[in-house]
This record gives sequence, structure tokens and C-alpha cells, in this order.
Amino acid sequence: MLLLTSRAAQAMDQAIHALLSKASMGMSPISLTLAWSDWLLHLAVSPGRLGTLAQLAAQLVHTSTQAQLGALDNSAAQQPAEVDDRFGDPLWRRWPFEQIRSGFLASSAWWKQASLVDGMARHNAHLVEFFTRQWLDALSPANWPATNPQVLTATLASGGQNLLNGGRLLVRDLVEQQARRGEQPPGTLSPLPFAVGTDVAVTPGKVVFRNHLIELIRYESTTATVHPEPVLIVPSCIMKYYILDLSPRNSMVRHLVDQGHVVYMISWRNPDVSDRDLGMHDYLHSGVMAAMAAIQAGSGADYIHAVGYCLGGTFLAIVAAALGGHDCSSDARSRTGGVCAVCGCGLPKFRSVTLLATLTDFTEPGELGVFIDDDQLRTLREEMAHTGFLSGRQMAGSFQFLNSRDLIWARNVRRYLLGQDSKPNDLMSWNTDVTRLPERMHSEYLQSLYLNNALAAGRYRVGNTAVALGDIQAPLFVVGTARDHVAPWRSVYKIHLLTDTHITFVLASGGHNAGIVSEPGHPHRSYQIASMEHGHRWVDPEEWAAQVPLHQGSWWEAWQAWLVQRSGPRVAATPIPADTVIGEAPGQYVHVRYAD
Repeated sequence: MLLLTSRAAQAMDQAIHALLSKASMGMSPISLTLAWSDWLLHLAVSPGRLGTLAQLAAQLVHTSTQAQLGALDNSAAQQPAEVDDRFGDPLWRRWPFEQIRSGFLASSAWWKQASLVDGMARHNAHLVEFFTRQWLDALSPANWPATNPQVLTATLASGGQNLLNGGRLLVRDLVEQQARRGEQPPGTLSPLPFAVGTDVAVTPGKVVFRNHLIELIRYESTTATVHPEPVLIVPSCIMKYYILDLSPRNSMVRHLVDQGHVVYMISWRNPDVSDRDLGMHDYLHSGVMAAMAAIQAGSGADYIHAVGYCLGGTFLAIVAAALGGHDCSSDARSRTGGVCAVCGCGLPKFRSVTLLATLTDFTEPGELGVFIDDDQLRTLREEMAHTGFLSGRQMAGSFQFLNSRDLIWARNVRRYLLGQDSKPNDLMSWNTDVTRLPERMHSEYLQSLYLNNALAAGRYRVGNTAVALGDIQAPLFVVGTARDHVAPWRSVYKIHLLTDTHITFVLASGGHNAGIVSEPGHPHRSYQIASMEHGHRWVDPEEWAAQVPLHQGSWWEAWQAWLVQRSGPRVAATPIPADTVIGEAPGQYVHVRYAD
């Protein structure tokens, strides 16, 4: 009798799981099956709900024949009248496209209601709602040439040239996609539309520290005097750092430097298979804390302003909480090497902490939650076990999936049906410069924070000590963005429940990236801002948004004023010490790219 070893059995299971995952777009087929079964079984035993849906269907069939959906009353059937950019062109108001549009919106309204069934597990309900929306977005008449009046009009006007142009673009994109999937060394990748160090990431500076995980860049001052507290920026390791140093006109780094701040930026290393065992501990200690120690050693600063973006903000919040429970002031410092006599960390204190689009409570992570449950994490771990990392292509695909209406379907219509080649910009170029995440760090991050919410619950451990966000003593400046699919602003706002220090909260227009890259002078930018002091009472986010006035313009200017209030008197600017310089900005790590 042939017996399988445990390793052979595990390999067989993983191979089957990988095939099933590939067939279900990287999702766990078991999670998807359980979700749809949960929905179907609860719907099957709810005759009242079925009756309500039947009545709604009849009503929607009747009203969808009307020329204008806006004529509906305020019943549940009014949902199809929602504003939808896909059908904004006046051509959609003509026969027969008005009927096609209204019929589709009526069907969408019915399916949205049908996906809501009482009694389902919360995660299953989220999966069903999300995939129902994905399915409806894919079936939109705006996506198909025969039912899109804009495409038909363009085809008639150009004699089909738009479709010919779209075909050329499709072939070009398929060839480039195939090339990206090939086994190519970093140097053979297609060049980025905006070259790093030439078009973007051009703020002058020097690399002043490097270890296996980070390079630390110090930027050259452009003012005669500067604020004494350096600004350390901790970007997300999910992305290249220069999202905050794009073109000079929209560079947050350039803005801060021109306002008289001494700015440091972490540039994370793009990992390879040899980095598979790097964990969260490494990103906190060899990343954030190492950068803080390097700033203290190179500048002698006892206080810094720290800024964290996305996952970098979560790292920063953990470090601020870990260091907030003991005194690292200059009085407690052993002046031998600047090491703290209490904890030995040798780190400067936080004068302030700014968190940009950062989650600290993960109970409601928005659309990313559809990818996270025990079985899906097992599927992801099995896949990463073969590669040692989560590829940048996988990550980019997940983010596209979250906003498929705009990032996939609308783009396809514009590109392949209307034949319009998009003009690249610095943000789009950066978006294609993807990064990897090490196997261990990514697993720990999803398991401890997203799945178990350990940070908000006070169970996340740094070393042997559990940390609590309530130990953060520095004042906080927290920014959420109104259309964020990655860090929903209401979840970002929950930091009010977890800390008891000064919080200035900003709700900015835009999404996860565009809402943060919101330079002064950019049109159509607005924000709301309000502060709460130590001992503040809880204000519901909806109540907060309703009562806080709206300001036109960039929140960067309000942030700058906030930083100045918490900074010491300006001092004479000094050049970057020559003995600390390792190389020129933007450094080496930012240039590392992979074909996967």
C-alpha cells in the first residue's frame, strides 16, 4: 500500500488549492462558496423577504419604462435614480439608450436589495454585496459597444477608427502584460513614463543611513532658517516612497522643505526571496526606530515631528505607542552615544505625530475586508510559501479590483472602445512602479491587525510588551479621505476612541492617494478640520461631518500652521554633514523593480 508522507500530502493539498484559487481570481473558493450558500439558504427560508423582492421587481419593471427615473417617488424603487458617471453623457437620454440605461439601473437596484438578507454572517454578507456589485459593474451597458451610444456615435463619426485605435492599444497592452509576466531581470523592464530621479523624486537630498531594510534620505534646506525639530516621513512599504515626492509642483517633501522644515524620508527596500523571513518586528525596529536613531545621531535632535502614510502610519502608531509608556526625555538620557538610560533605545521623542490615511482599528477595513478571513489567509500563505513574497502585480490587481468601475471598466471603454490613449502623469507612473511584501511580514500584518485587530485591542506586542494606543502622548494630526477604498475615513476616525491626547482630524476630498497628494493651488480640493483636546468626549463621525465647516483649498496649509504651533523658534539652517552622506537622493532602493 502506497502511503503519502505528510510533506507530500501537504504539497498535494497546496497544489489543488492553488488551482482553485487561480480559477476564482485569487480568492479562496471555499470562502466564496460559503458566502453564497449563506445568502441562498437565508433567502430560501425567508418567504417574507422573497415576497418583498417580488413586489420590488414588479414595481421596477413598471417604472423602468418611464423616460426619466427622476419622476419616481421616494419609495425603495427610487434607488436607480442615483447619480452615475457612466451614464452622464446626454446621449444616454435618447431612445433606446434611455430604456437600456433605466432597465439596467432598475435591475441593479433589485440585486442590491436582494443581496441584503438578515441573519447572514457579517463577512459573508460583505462578500456577497461586494461581488454582486462587481458582477453588475461588469454587465453595465456602458461596457459594450452595441449598447453604449458614445461608442456608436464615435464609430459612425470616425468610420470605425476609434475601434481600430482601441485594437492597437489592446494588442500593445497584451504584449506589455506578457512581458511583465516573463522572467526578466530588473534592468530589462519597460521604462517608467516618469523616470525616478529625473522627473519625479527630484527634491535635492542625500542618503545618510542605510541598512538591509531602509535608506534614510535627508533633504537639503532651501531656507536660511529652519524649525529645530526634524520631520521624519514613514511612507507605506506597499508603495514606493516618492508618492510624497512626485513632481516639484505636487511634492509634499518640497512643500515642507520650502516651509523651513528639515525633512527625512524612509525609502523601503523592495524585497526579494531572500527577505521572506523579514517580519513586522524588522519593519518596526530596523525601519522606523532605526531611522529615528539615525536622525538623533546625525542631528542631535531630541524631538521630531513624525509623519506616517497608510501602512507606514500604522507602523508609526505602533512605535509611538510602544515608546509612549516610558520617559525617553533628555533628562533620562545617558549621554554616552545618546542612549536612553531607561530603555536603551536612543530615540528622540515625538513632538507630534501625523497619520495620513492610516488604520489603527481594523474592525471595518472597507473593501479590503473581502480578501481577509482565515481560509483566504491560508490560501495566501500557501501561495507565498512558493515565492517568499506577495508580488507587486498581485497587490496592484487587488487594489484595481476594489475600484473596478473606474480602474478597469471605465478605463477599458475609454481605451479600447473609444480609442483614447491616456496621457501619462506622475501619479499614474508611480502607480505602475509596484513593490513586493515579504512573506512573513505580510502574513503577520494581516493575521494580527486585520483578522484579530490586536493593535486596537491592546494585544499587539513589541518585543515582550503589549502596546496600547492610549499610551501615545504626542499630539496627533490625523487625515482621512472621503473616497478611500483602502482606509475608509470612518475607520481612520476611530483613533478618537483609542487615544486620549490632542487630535486634529481632517476629512479631505479625494481618495487614498489623490486626497493626500493635495498641494496648494490644485483645483477642486476641499477639507473639513476640527480639533479635540485631552479628555474629549466622543463625537460620532456622521455628527462630526455634519457640524464641521468645509474649507476650499489644500489641507497642507492647515497642517503647516499646526506644525509651526508645535515647533520651537527657528534656527540657522546648516548643511548636511559630509561625514553622514552615503549617496545622493533618491538612493538605490527606490530603483529596484521586478517583472512580477
